Amino acid sequence: MNTDTLTELLQKGYRVTLGAASSAVEAIQDPQRAAADFSAVGTDWERLADKLEVRGALTEKEARDFVEGVTSQMPEPFRSASSPFTQSAPEPKTVTTVATPVVDTELKKEVESLTAELIAMREEIEVLKQNNG
Repeated sequence: MNTDTLTELLQKGYRVTLGAASSAVEAIQDPQRAAADFSAVGTDWERLADKLEVRGALTEKEARDFVEGVTSQMPEPFRSASSPFTQSAPEPKTVTTVATPVVDTELKKEVESLTAELIAMREEIEVLKQNNG
């Protein structure tokens, strides 16, 4: 099998699937129209696949147009960074940062207090075990 043929087959499968999904959404929105459309096709699977492929290609084009429209409305720094259609990526920049620990004194005191309580409870449990045992 030729790679071009395989690519075309995969692309057709993708578009048929996209068309089927689009038709399913339409069937939910307007069941009578969808039933009429599919009853016109009947059991001619090749004709159905062709119809779904055309619908999928239209849906794909609409999706691409939508994404391009949204990205064209974005501010410039985001547009150049997020656009999947740009040819050259900007050079990565190195940023040096230094992490400094932040100590919450209230939290530290509370943890120390709870730790002391736990130690006292353990000691008390040990005393009770020895008295009962």
